[in-house]
Amino acid sequence: MAQVFPAHPNLEGGFAPIQMECDAPELVVKGEIPLALRGVFFRNGPNPQFAPSGDYHWFGGDGMIHGFYIEDGKVAYKNRYVRTVKWKQERRAGRSLFSPFNPLENDASVQGMETDGLANTNILFHAGKLLALEEAHPPFELDPMTLESIGPWTFDGKLVGPMTAHPKVDPETGEMLFFGYNADGLISERMAFHVVDKDGKLTRSETFNAPYAAMVHDFMVTREHVIFPIMPLTGSMERAMTGAPVYAWEPDKGVQIGIMPRSGTVDDLRWFQGDPAYVFHPMNAYTDQDKPSGHKHSGHKHSGHKHSSHKIVTCDVCEYEQAPLFPTPDGAPGDPSKAVPRLTRWTFDLGQNSDNYKTERLNDLACEFPRLDERFAASNYRYGYMACASSPDKTIGGFDGIGRIDHQTGKLEIYNLDDGCATNEPIFVPRTEDAPEGDGFLLANVYDAHRKASQLVILDAMNPEAGPLATAYLDHRIPFGFHGNWMPFGD
Repeated sequence: MAQVFPAHPNLEGGFAPIQMECDAPELVVKGEIPLALRGVFFRNGPNPQFAPSGDYHWFGGDGMIHGFYIEDGKVAYKNRYVRTVKWKQERRAGRSLFSPFNPLENDASVQGMETDGLANTNILFHAGKLLALEEAHPPFELDPMTLESIGPWTFDGKLVGPMTAHPKVDPETGEMLFFGYNADGLISERMAFHVVDKDGKLTRSETFNAPYAAMVHDFMVTREHVIFPIMPLTGSMERAMTGAPVYAWEPDKGVQIGIMPRSGTVDDLRWFQGDPAYVFHPMNAYTDQDKPSGHKHSGHKHSGHKHSSHKIVTCDVCEYEQAPLFPTPDGAPGDPSKAVPRLTRWTFDLGQNSDNYKTERLNDLACEFPRLDERFAASNYRYGYMACASSPDKTIGGFDGIGRIDHQTGKLEIYNLDDGCATNEPIFVPRTEDAPEGDGFLLANVYDAHRKASQLVILDAMNPEAGPLATAYLDHRIPFGFHGNWMPFGD
């Protein structure tokens, strides 16, 4: 028999799970849905089907996919659980059996059982396949129109090990680049890098050792480089065996960032060192050549690498002074005042004989879930978008604003949600395939605590401050989750 969910900050309010799968053929809409929007806005996030038997972590809930199907000025909706091994076993048992962050705490009936993960973090359509992603396992395929679960996808058996929840798709080549940490199946410093071509075929796989074992949630790609940020949210099975946290904040290890030329191999990785910080999500990255730097570099000299050209790698990230949601190695909670993400620019001058890099705070606004016009991914760009907290004392668990930053002028524009409302990640959809950068729409889920339900908001990306062009209303909440993406309908 299903049990009542315990009191936990990530199981209440806008985080609270929903216990149904449903279809809504046509949502009530206020305003007008732009006719240029023809496709599906997919969202993914944790939605545990049963109350946890032990400690709960927001990252450990079952994946649930939400689809907003938009066409002819109308919106249909459906949601489905991703039917993983964990989900199926627990559905049969009628209770929670697995402890995603510590398998030693699994129920005796499933000890040693191989699973296919949670599939609860991101969702992406590439090369004809809709893939639900999380970083400890291969992707999980679903039918894009019915959301029916198909099963794990390993690129015709060629993918060995896990796949990040944040692959990067090159808008010029259609290639999908991704990595996996703990690539040997254990918590370790072993990492893998892969490339899938535009047709969905895995064409490249390499492995290397990072400086230390860490939770590497995301990475960056430019047209010329791949950037691996190794940051001190460390992993340790030795800790887990003693009952201490598997993942913990160890700032003494510092930051190590590896940069690899896309035309090279992992043997060409060059490592840079920085002060303790953590990043879940970058906004974008790009490489400039022969740019007058004027940057001041000091510290360690780098040896053993020669670069024939003077190049600058720029990464825009939402950086924390201390990783949120995880304790120190002894189990003590972190400092919430240091776990605030702010938009920060990293600059790596590859022409300097130094392993240091420059950091610059771009804005003091608390912000996360950064996105961009994906047609400009991996290249120099102008506009970025993010969920932000312009009034932190009024937030109810998510973010209370949707922002656009103009990197050319530095101007920040924010759509401030109504009181009692909160959002997560906004996504950008271009008005047309060849529209200028930033000419399009921002789509986001918003939770309204007054209605105890969610709504889809559609903003003009060139004027987000004006508020929604249209709002489509659900009768239930979409629990605060992580990421989403757009799949256009074919002609």
